[in-house]
Amino acid sequence: MEGYMGIDVGSVSTNIAVIDEENNVIDYVYIRTRGQPIKAVQEALRQIKEKIGDVEIKGVGTTGSARQLTGLMVGADIVKNEITAHAVAASSIVKDVRTVIEIGGQDSKIIILRNGVVVDFAMNTVCAAGTGSFLDQQAYRLNIPIEEFGDLALKSKNPVRIAGRCSVFAESDMIHKQQMGYALPDIISGLCDALVRNYLNNVGKGKDIKEPIVFQGGVAANKGIKAAFEKALGMKVYVPKYYGVMGAIGAAILAKDAVKEKGYTSFKGFEVSDLEYKALGFECTACPNHCEVVEFIQGDEVISRWGDKCGRWSNSPSKKIHAGSIV
Repeated sequence: MEGYMGIDVGSVSTNIAVIDEENNVIDYVYIRTRGQPIKAVQEALRQIKEKIGDVEIKGVGTTGSARQLTGLMVGADIVKNEITAHAVAASSIVKDVRTVIEIGGQDSKIIILRNGVVVDFAMNTVCAAGTGSFLDQQAYRLNIPIEEFGDLALKSKNPVRIAGRCSVFAESDMIHKQQMGYALPDIISGLCDALVRNYLNNVGKGKDIKEPIVFQGGVAANKGIKAAFEKALGMKVYVPKYYGVMGAIGAAILAKDAVKEKGYTSFKGFEVSDLEYKALGFECTACPNHCEVVEFIQGDEVISRWGDKCGRWSNSPSKKIHAGSIV
């Protein structure tokens, strides 16, 4: 069997998905990045290789915040931003999708499509109140496993209103509601409503949200959030089977198209999971810009540099390794 692999490396999770010629998912891996994207990618590659067995990888695409770094590591055929990858994945499942809601652990985004084309989008990478970390914090405070959060929210008979514009204020308000004796399901449902309200007031503000709506990202596993979106929007929200790895699926689809266009793959093979890689950073003082330059190193050789505005380092053929801190 032949397959195409997509790798999505974010601040919270690293995901790999392998699809076949019809975009069906052969298998996938979801692990925590833990602040070490290089090690996370290598571990995820080991795991997916074991899961897919004899599947021959014909192309690879990367996306996510560490897409450039990952692309260099594995020899990606295409490197695309998260907006494109998530839109492509959603469109492959719901052909006429017009709105994509994506909420992960540290950021969230909305993508507006019309006739299969992205016409608008927005991202939130500043405030945690509209992301999965908001729910994680409150679940920890309530001593409830996050996996049970959604089911408890659905048991609510009278959700309380919790200030959700800021995660700090939300926690204070939640504690106040506990002290007043509100039932736990009502408080949890209120937290779900608060996250959705924050998302729609910030990320979704001014956006033309229309059905069909696809909800993806790790938070899509929470039934309470899905219900809160449907209540707030008055529309049906669809959660795909592979909601947590949609970015990787989109990258795999893009890789398939890229390889068919150029006729070959640049994939270096699963052996990259055993090579020694590191990324070092240093500040260039050659001009007032003081650019932060990143060097990507394999063994003792600098494979690539980026981060400089003038090209002094990124276009330099020099293989000298400069001292810097690991990034």
